[in-house]
Amino acid sequence: METQFDIKALLDKGRIENELELERAMIADRKLKHLSKDDAKYKTIRRQLRDLIEAYENHNWSEVSEISDSQIKDGNAAESIAEKERIFIQQRKEIIKRKLKSLDLTQQQLGFILGHTSKSYMSELVNGVSPFQLKDLIIIHKLLKIALSDLIPTILPEKELFKVNSSISELNNDKLKFPQGDLEHA
Repeated sequence: METQFDIKALLDKGRIENELELERAMIADRKLKHLSKDDAKYKTIRRQLRDLIEAYENHNWSEVSEISDSQIKDGNAAESIAEKERIFIQQRKEIIKRKLKSLDLTQQQLGFILGHTSKSYMSELVNGVSPFQLKDLIIIHKLLKIALSDLIPTILPEKELFKVNSSISELNNDKLKFPQGDLEHA
């Protein structure tokens, strides 16, 4: 499961395939709206993303009489997961910014340390528009002393949790239990 939405990968794919991608795309659209005020390149990306959103909605949600209860349930579950991801990314952003401020570092200086020379790219990473690479998060963890659990989302969809719990059950080991608080319906 991808734990962070990648706008560029979606645009390269050229289509939205499910409700979770739709919800993530709509959140990304709102972020791009703010970024496009400062940088025109985001207007083009936002327009392409909005075209994909519109195409998906026209294909899957245009005929009200054909919308099923299952489709509504999937949409609601996807919305919940995407919102939790958005909140996580916002909290991560605030934690990183506070830590940088306490160390008298700028985002651009952190980007330099990580090997990213573009100021806008570092902003994309921190704002959740582009996904961090795992190596970046590990460096941030070690350098800024931020817990990995504050840097890497650990939300699991219900299907994945079911697979894990089924495997644990097959092992018949009472000592193994997966925390139920990690359950997300999708």
